[in-house]
Amino acid sequence: MRAADLRPLRIRLRIAEAVVLGAFLVLTLRAAHLTLLGERGERRGESQLVTGLSLPPERGRIVDLHGQELAMTVSVPSVYAVPGEIQDAAATAKELAAIFGVDAQKTRERLEQRRAFVYVKRWVDPAEVAKLTARGGLPGVGVVDEPRRAYPFGPLGASAIGFANIDGVGVRGIEQQENEWLTGRPRRVAVERDARGQLLLGPGIDTATSGGDVALTIDVALQAEAETALLAGVAAAHARGGWVVALDPHTGDVLAFAETPRFDPNEFRDLPFPDTRARAFTDAVEPGSTFKTFLIAAALEAGVVRPTDVFDLRGGIDVPGKHIKDAHPVPVLDVAGILRHSSNVGAVKIAQKLGPTLHYDALRRFGFGRTTGSEFPDESSGLLRNCKYWRPVDAATVAFGQGVSVTAFQLAAATAALANDGVWLRPRLVRGTRAPDGEWEPTPPSEPQRAVSAATAAKVRALLEGVVIGEGGTGKRAQLVGVRVGGKTGTAQKLEGGHYANDKYVAWFLGLAPLDAPKVAIVVGIDEPKGLHTGGAVAAPVFARVAGALLTHMGVATEPLLDANGKPLVRTADKPAAAGLPSVSPPPPSATSGDAVAQDAGRLLVPDLHGKTVAEVKEIAAGVPVELELFGRGRAVAQEPDPGTVLSSGRTRLRVRFAEPGGRG
Repeated sequence: MRAADLRPLRIRLRIAEAVVLGAFLVLTLRAAHLTLLGERGERRGESQLVTGLSLPPERGRIVDLHGQELAMTVSVPSVYAVPGEIQDAAATAKELAAIFGVDAQKTRERLEQRRAFVYVKRWVDPAEVAKLTARGGLPGVGVVDEPRRAYPFGPLGASAIGFANIDGVGVRGIEQQENEWLTGRPRRVAVERDARGQLLLGPGIDTATSGGDVALTIDVALQAEAETALLAGVAAAHARGGWVVALDPHTGDVLAFAETPRFDPNEFRDLPFPDTRARAFTDAVEPGSTFKTFLIAAALEAGVVRPTDVFDLRGGIDVPGKHIKDAHPVPVLDVAGILRHSSNVGAVKIAQKLGPTLHYDALRRFGFGRTTGSEFPDESSGLLRNCKYWRPVDAATVAFGQGVSVTAFQLAAATAALANDGVWLRPRLVRGTRAPDGEWEPTPPSEPQRAVSAATAAKVRALLEGVVIGEGGTGKRAQLVGVRVGGKTGTAQKLEGGHYANDKYVAWFLGLAPLDAPKVAIVVGIDEPKGLHTGGAVAAPVFARVAGALLTHMGVATEPLLDANGKPLVRTADKPAAAGLPSVSPPPPSATSGDAVAQDAGRLLVPDLHGKTVAEVKEIAAGVPVELELFGRGRAVAQEPDPGTVLSSGRTRLRVRFAEPGGRG
């Protein structure tokens, strides 16, 4: 056959090959399309059954000096919904409103949102969850346990501790200051829908991590003593409020930090946010005559006066724009007498000898006009204008604490510097931190800053003792039994509308004890006392009570020498025991505990509840006048008060924390 006859055949073969190849390519493309579409469809189907729910992380603990928990995390139920799984938002919202007490209209609006999930109500009562379960559940509605911050001691130390909001973010106090350290990594879990449309929690999508722990310098027992004393002092003075700051002068550690009005951080959602501030850090007020302490320290340091130098105070003193006189004038006083009698005229004359520049520089060295550097949130720097802007009247009024404002912590740190041989230290509230499953890392001490020489500090301490025990001294009610005390009173008029109010004061007392080897530096402020309003009358007795309690805990047994009226106090050994606040101090070594709350003549002996279940604890406390506060689930791992504590008669509070085996609680 000739080649020409084969040409049509070759053409037909090539056409057939092209057709087959084209069909193969079409089939390949179709298979790939179906494969991709199938995967996408599978993912879409899964997304209709599964969604991700992000839960707040478990925050680290805040503990006191001895490891007692002040803030911890417990699990509580919250109700959520997946809007895409709800067919009738109005009916579901109505059901949820009936069970959980939420607003039906607002809930319906949330259920109609185009979101993966929404919270219906967070931190609900288990009884409400039981109602939902008894009803058989609701399509598209689920329940999840999420972490909630709990504060076992309620208002105790709340100004220092602060609180975390509903999303687990610290917004006050140490919770805010150490928020980054305390915060863990959020946990995401899968939420699946069963055949009936009920939401089920599936496996975790991400691994959660807990936050680190924070240890404070505060001892909860000392804190309780300080708050008890402050509450009593404010009540006796019919005052608006008050604060106490106690420091270890050699480390700057905050031993106690009490304020009133108090607040319960467990109830933060019901509190006005401004009422939860730490006033001793944030509120700057005039220091009154306590400022004469630092004027005289500056003058002694500069060598312009000696303690025995005598000043003629007759007739007061005139400065441009103001005539200054004393409320109870004494014709002639030496420097010690000026401080002891709290003479404004004498303070102005010392300030004139010192000069504005040296005075201002010394006040800055004592930490005024700047924050303490404690890193506490929203700390105020107070007000101390640069001396180059002082007029003669300003230089005069600053000498006795007018025209300048300070915080309680600034005043306490300055007082502590006098106890620490003239060395100023930054107040330290955080003693250390610990990573999860790690070791405690101490907070580095602050860099020491010299305010005055050791010799000057010793002279000032001696002058401060004269205020407490000297003839005409204004601080006599600060005396302690068998312990030397030094201090200074102050009574500051409050500014109102740009003018000094005639009936509103802050009564101050700053003090050191024991004076020969100071262990505590304490500042007390009583806000707007009624009737007697001087620092010596209302603040000094609170100092004596706080200092006595703190020193006794430190091994220096003492108590106030005088009562709040300045009369000799009946000694503890001579008077019957009185019912008071439950003690949070550790029990004596000989204390024992049984399996039930023992009652003896109206007094209660707290048992050891460790290892008990919730039901067992309730059974133990049944029929006994105690108010139970239970946190968590599982078995008891911590309690307050401690086992063996004797409680006075009357309804008292017993807090118990539970944790599942192997958990942190």
